[in-house]
Amino acid sequence: MSDRKNIFILGLDEANLPTLRAVPDAQEYEYHPLLTIEELQHGEVSVAELFDKARGVLDSFEGSIDAIVGYWDFPVSTLVPMLSERYGTRSTGLESVVKCEHKYWSRLEQQKVIDEHPRFGRVDLEADDPQPPEGVRFPMWLKPALSYSSELAFGVKDQQEFREAVEAIRKGVARVGRPFEYILDRLDLPEEMAGVGGQVCLAEEALSGIQVAVEGYVHNGEVTVYGVLDSINYPDSSSFLRHQYPSALPEPVVRRLHDVSERVMRQIGMDAATFSIEYFYDPHTDAINLLEINPRHSQSHAELFQYVDGVPNHHCMLSLALGRDPALPHRAGPYAVAAKWYYRWFADGAARQVPTPEDIERIEREIPGVRVDVVPEEGQRLSETPHQDSYSYELAHIFTGGNSEKDLRAKYDRCVAALGLAFDETEPGGRDQKNV
Repeated sequence: MSDRKNIFILGLDEANLPTLRAVPDAQEYEYHPLLTIEELQHGEVSVAELFDKARGVLDSFEGSIDAIVGYWDFPVSTLVPMLSERYGTRSTGLESVVKCEHKYWSRLEQQKVIDEHPRFGRVDLEADDPQPPEGVRFPMWLKPALSYSSELAFGVKDQQEFREAVEAIRKGVARVGRPFEYILDRLDLPEEMAGVGGQVCLAEEALSGIQVAVEGYVHNGEVTVYGVLDSINYPDSSSFLRHQYPSALPEPVVRRLHDVSERVMRQIGMDAATFSIEYFYDPHTDAINLLEINPRHSQSHAELFQYVDGVPNHHCMLSLALGRDPALPHRAGPYAVAAKWYYRWFADGAARQVPTPEDIERIEREIPGVRVDVVPEEGQRLSETPHQDSYSYELAHIFTGGNSEKDLRAKYDRCVAALGLAFDETEPGGRDQKNV
């Protein structure tokens, strides 16, 4: 019988296998898929059904179950503590995860220990004529209490856009909101959350500045921040162009981000788990504002940590679940900087020319420090690719490691040219073209 650790990964996908196999001690780990991405994220999810399906897989497994982990949002983030409790594996408690995932509850917790957050409030979706919450001014963002990848998140600048966004959220909120209520029913909710439920719409004043992600973990009650990354948008758009590591922000700002993150995560009460917190930093006012807390590390950043620090951030998740030291090395990788680029299209169309796996292997071989994942399949319409934001379509994720930002950009441009993606019935257009 093998003495390798059996690690069950909810939504284990091909794209993450190379970085999972690159963590220290990977030779001691046996990775087992637990439910597919399709089962976990497509259509309206039923947490009860997914829980039972996962139990069926785990109960029929004959070896030891040493860890149950995941690096996706809801329902994966909530299934991890539920299954860990059932099978006696290490994980943070369900309540701490929900305090991050439920955007309204998360704001209530944040305001107890920090001031670095926007003005916010609930929007009554049941009202005949819903209004912005008192004290929350335009421009603002409307979003469900829970959503995937900015789905149903709308930036609105006036009453007319507010009404249109409310209508869209009313129609779509149940897909994730209803299953989330199954989770809320399992918790002993505080008075401030009585009657709130999962199908809630949150309004928050729009933030401006540089978007930043802070990654860390909580181990034995101690909060550690191991990385700060910059998120850069396409010009005049809310869609990401790239995540870049390490952050180019001044050291005093990075220290403040560490401090705010530590205070918030202590308040949330998370332990034995990774987290990723998104912020805005406004260089004109020197203000920091917390956007949202993700109760998992970002699998999007695994290559970036590998390029710069020498080890993918999956290492922290796996080590915490196994009760091992989760610390990452510092700047021990081959490159000074790294980026994950989102090659996007701002109009619909059918993918006519998609590179083969052999084409991608050749590109990765010819351009050192590069990894490419193409999103659409040959012939697929962009509007039929799942989990896109409200304004654009992702064509490819391109990871680059380099010695400078200029180096990263040159490698990205070479990749885009080499991919040669082409589309029918479309012209590249403005950011408003997607919803036409």
